[in-house]
Amino acid sequence: MKLSLLFLLLSGVFLAACDQNLPQQSKGPNIIFILADDMGWADLPAYGNKFNEAPNLDQLVRDGKRFTNAYAACPVCSPTRASIMTGQYPARVGIIDFITGHWRPYEKVTVPINRTQYLPGNLKTIGNIMKEAGYATGYFGKWHLGSKPENHPTNFGFDVAEEYVGGGFYHSKFKPALKVKPKEQRLSEILTDMGIDFINKNKNNPFFLFLAHYDVHVQLDADTVLIEKYLNKKRVPDYPCNAVYAAMIEHVDRSVGRIVNTVDSLGLSNNTVILFFSDNGGLKMRFDKIVLLEKSKRYVYEGDSLAYIASSNYPLRREKGTIYEGGIREPMIIKWPGKVEGGSISDALISSVDFYPALASLAGVDMPAGQVVDGTSFIDEILEGKDQNKERAIFWHYPVYHHDVPASAVRQGDWKLIHNLVDNTVELYNLKNDIGESQELSKVYPDKARELSALLDQWREDVGARLPVPNPDFDESKRHQWARHPSALRK
Repeated sequence: MKLSLLFLLLSGVFLAACDQNLPQQSKGPNIIFILADDMGWADLPAYGNKFNEAPNLDQLVRDGKRFTNAYAACPVCSPTRASIMTGQYPARVGIIDFITGHWRPYEKVTVPINRTQYLPGNLKTIGNIMKEAGYATGYFGKWHLGSKPENHPTNFGFDVAEEYVGGGFYHSKFKPALKVKPKEQRLSEILTDMGIDFINKNKNNPFFLFLAHYDVHVQLDADTVLIEKYLNKKRVPDYPCNAVYAAMIEHVDRSVGRIVNTVDSLGLSNNTVILFFSDNGGLKMRFDKIVLLEKSKRYVYEGDSLAYIASSNYPLRREKGTIYEGGIREPMIIKWPGKVEGGSISDALISSVDFYPALASLAGVDMPAGQVVDGTSFIDEILEGKDQNKERAIFWHYPVYHHDVPASAVRQGDWKLIHNLVDNTVELYNLKNDIGESQELSKVYPDKARELSALLDQWREDVGARLPVPNPDFDESKRHQWARHPSALRK
């Protein structure tokens, strides 16, 4: 008996020691992060759009909180995605343009290139920390943070992942290749099916689902029936009303609806946070000014200017690829029944670097030791209504040519300063009074311009932001020519 008792005691000690090495079972809520691609702040009815339709996102707003001052950390995809994954500003990560990037060889300045054309493997991602917190983790859709096998999401904390790697919206390719490829199924539906399957498989355990759509990226394409619906709809003033683009927004909206319905049907609603965001501002026209419709849909606007115009971010200025508001301000919605008041609105200043600490807070885990996190959690703000730090500053560094010249920017409170990195001029705006950035105020408020310039300089030094340099091959007659990026040529 004594030997048996001793054996049981020793066994208990051994099992307890083993348990310490196992991932801790999280007590946090399930988390679903839905990311749209190139969807602008003004594209959704919840943000004032009178043409596009998104009934499921409208319902998400009625059931949750809508954010009015949420920003992508960059006006293009890869840097923003890196900021979400790491909680670091793109300049600190070293990914300052989409992978691989744009290139103008004869411009006035030579721009910096990404330090790596992939997400650095030494950084602990949101997938890593969620997995360590005991969450099942899944990633489905566009990744755009490296193309080699070692860059796949499964090497960054995701238990399962299907990475969309091209083929448009109807001939989609994945990495790894799908064992059974759906026939005649649209990409948005394939990704949604993957997400629903992941939820069903992990419904009894805490899970973190990252669903990354390719909609509404060019080349524009959608189901013909949906396109016809919007072609027959009365157009509204101050918006292009592109039927193909509107149909793509509805495709994303249908996906959101299916995900929400799945969560509801499984009885998981009260313990599930659903977050919707976009990776950069809406696109007006392609940077190369070519037709932006997929070939099979060019008949829709043959000979029409809408073959070249996707959207408008009005009343915001400019578009994707610029650090004016139209390129960086995003739709953001959070639903968490019982925790977030339905139909509420937050004016808190949010950057995509904030998702990392916010989701870690939800999961109940600490920030990784030795890794800088630039973001600030907004969980207290949405749960307890605590006042945000009014003096908080957020930053952008986009030192490349795209839809505009290389530039950096800072917003602090209602003030925003943009620094042109080619001619070294600044622009100052008060966004509370001038959301469209139409009244440049640097000469009216020179002290504020100097204050924000110093703040921006200090931040660039802190994150190691690299700047453009004079180009010895500058040629005025060729300056707007595009060429293959040097990194692509080295492959």
